[in-house]
Amino acid sequence: MIFKRLMPLFAVAIVAAMTLVHAQGQEPPSSGRLLVLAKTDLTMSVVDPATLKVLGRVPSGPDPHEIVASSDGRMAYIANYNGGGNIITPIDLVQMKALPSIDLGPLRAPHGLEFVANKLWFTAEGAKAIGSYDPATQQVDWVLGTGQNRTHMIYVWPDLSRIVTSNVSSATLTIIEKTTGGGRGRGGPQNDWDETVVSVGRGAEGFDVSPDRKQIWAANAQDGTISIVDVASKKVTDTLAANVNGANRLKFTPDGKQVFVSSLGSPEVAILDAVTKRDVKRLKTGGRGAAGIQMQPDGARAYVACTPDDYIAVVDLKTLEIVGKIEAGRQPDGLAWVTRR
Repeated sequence: MIFKRLMPLFAVAIVAAMTLVHAQGQEPPSSGRLLVLAKTDLTMSVVDPATLKVLGRVPSGPDPHEIVASSDGRMAYIANYNGGGNIITPIDLVQMKALPSIDLGPLRAPHGLEFVANKLWFTAEGAKAIGSYDPATQQVDWVLGTGQNRTHMIYVWPDLSRIVTSNVSSATLTIIEKTTGGGRGRGGPQNDWDETVVSVGRGAEGFDVSPDRKQIWAANAQDGTISIVDVASKKVTDTLAANVNGANRLKFTPDGKQVFVSSLGSPEVAILDAVTKRDVKRLKTGGRGAAGIQMQPDGARAYVACTPDDYIAVVDLKTLEIVGKIEAGRQPDGLAWVTRR
């Protein structure tokens, strides 16, 4: 009951903070906010990137791992991994409150999330599958099996022409391409999907697609390598001996020039040049390791969740130095950027 009474105060705090920033003539970077999941506290926090302060918190549901915001910035969705559970928690970012959970039925262990074309796309490790959820109908409207073990993270092309997943225990990526075929429906030829399984390295988990969508880089946690896959040929073109054992997440900078790799087995984030494929820097962000990475869309900063150390490191992408820390709960992990439209 106390928390419910405090909810409106959080919403007021967000409005007040935004008003203060405008009054001081300091527009927050990209006019956005950082969303942070705290796995121990079971909360989602909204952080002002201008002040690095938490504006409000809401319950995240059990075992929160990944988070994504809707395109209009009014909603967020949290994957509740929960040892094989089957729910996703929606958050109303306007009212700052958790809504009734989305029941995925047999699609258990949801993890990776994307929000594209007004739909929520997710992985379901326990079902070796991916799916999409339509907020307008409040229904899971599409499911596709991968046949791979621990289908973990997901990337969806903006035009829905391709989807990529990492499959941790199978040491593979799955490249899924939309085709026209499979018979004719009432409206003409039906859409179908072709799946290509690409062998990469052991423990492939964190991956990203380059901004020009020509390459996929996957960090192989058990091998300590990075596999580079050509999107057009769907083949591995290079394997980098990158020394990223325990790799958790991999992200391109918005300009595509550099690649960040976090590791739960190292206090350093590896930063590589995307062209030369060589180390630019090993940046010590925490004392015991790091997990989630979020790039600020305007290319000014990166945010790295130093999960064992209970803070988020703020990295200046021009200097590649740490310029601040955010305390947003114990064991921060999943991060997302939200912009109100």
